[in-house]
Amino acid sequence: MLPILSANDLIKPNPGLMFWTLITFVIVLVVLKRYAYKPIQAALDARRDQIQSDVDSAENARKEAQDALAEYRQALAESRKEAGRIVDERKRDIAQIEEEKARQLQRAKEEIQAETRRSLQAIRDQLAELTLLTTEKVVRKQLDEAEQRRLIEEALADVDFQQFVSPEGAAAEESD
Repeated sequence: MLPILSANDLIKPNPGLMFWTLITFVIVLVVLKRYAYKPIQAALDARRDQIQSDVDSAENARKEAQDALAEYRQALAESRKEAGRIVDERKRDIAQIEEEKARQLQRAKEEIQAETRRSLQAIRDQLAELTLLTTEKVVRKQLDEAEQRRLIEEALADVDFQQFVSPEGAAAEESD
């Protein structure tokens, strides 16, 4: 049977109870240290190591992402530069083509004008010749107005005006 303790007994120091309480405390402390604290500490250390590893991995991934971003930005800048160069080159090519087209057009216009001048000169020469022929016929005999018209129309009928007008010249003259 257990002795019944009064409230007074709990306040008085009892060296035997203190000894056994201290012994029990030390035993519990040793057992906890051996079987509980070490595994708990090991688990905490493992968890800390895992967290540190994850943090390091995340830092490495961040650095790799920054490097990839820098490479992407550099490649993008180079692509833009190359695109600008290509656009400039195409603009120069187009400008050269336009200049060449303008030169060829000017040359064609000059050739048409020269041919037109030659044709007009040939027409003038033929008209002068016709005028001489007509004058000779008029001088030989006195003609009335109807006879003069008939002779002029006859002389002009002998002139082939089509040989002086090329298809391009006709189109150029029609547009003027």
